[in-house]
Amino acid sequence: MTPAAAAVTNAMTIDVEDYFHVSNFEHVVARDSWADRESRVEANTDRLLAMFDRAGVPATFFVLAWVAERVPGLVRRIAAAGHEVASHGFAHRLIYDQTPDAFRDDVRRAKQLLEDVSGQRVDGYRAPSFSVTTRSLWALDVLIEEGYTYDSSIFPVHHDRYGIPDAERHAGIVTRPAGSIVEVPASTVRMAGMNWPIGGGGYFRLLPYGWTRWGVRRVNDVEKAPAVFYLHPWEIDPKQPRLDAPALARYRHYHNLRETEGRLERLMREFPFGTMRSLIASVPLPPLTLGAAASARAAR
Repeated sequence: MTPAAAAVTNAMTIDVEDYFHVSNFEHVVARDSWADRESRVEANTDRLLAMFDRAGVPATFFVLAWVAERVPGLVRRIAAAGHEVASHGFAHRLIYDQTPDAFRDDVRRAKQLLEDVSGQRVDGYRAPSFSVTTRSLWALDVLIEEGYTYDSSIFPVHHDRYGIPDAERHAGIVTRPAGSIVEVPASTVRMAGMNWPIGGGGYFRLLPYGWTRWGVRRVNDVEKAPAVFYLHPWEIDPKQPRLDAPALARYRHYHNLRETEGRLERLMREFPFGTMRSLIASVPLPPLTLGAAASARAAR
């Protein structure tokens, strides 16, 4: 670890969902089959908790409330270990596929359940598949009205399912008709006129480990900013059931699962990590714009 990197604490975040919840499989896994499928999220999250305990890393767990309702003891263990509990919503539906009223019901129900189970105030939200896009900026107003103080749902990249490519890349305050909210985007590096993802998830598995290490170091050392890293419990589980899905979805989901746990341990040795709350408290929070395309759509 370089001396400059040691001065910046990055955010370690986990999206607590099971392998059958992911958007990659939404067209091959019926929602009414979720309760009948083999659940592996509790054991996988417990493995992550043990890893964080060994490494001395506090993290933020964006918990899907569907999971919390079924295994509340897992949420209590997360909280008891000193981690932050935040919301991943209830039903893992993409925001832009919902009405505002349905989204409000989802995030209100999730917040109440997670607070009741964890005994913590739930401040943060992350959308399934980063689905706050130019089509669903209204979701920020709903989050403000429902008492969330920060969001981590905007990914400033091009992707077939998510992203606001020209959104700002670091944490700041977004002002909306309903008020203001802190936005903490997933991490990228700016290179050749584009933003490139370095913050975890599939990018951590599919690309060489050196890409993530280089990207986090660049954000820390050159930009003097913390990075936001994210992962799912199923990504450390190479023995999970294989689902019959299109080839691209299978590749995105299953490739390099055996490498993830070792890579994560290495990452925690090389960089300091903390919670989203600690990141927000440690950095200036300038006014944030969501990019020209987003601003134009919001003005219409």
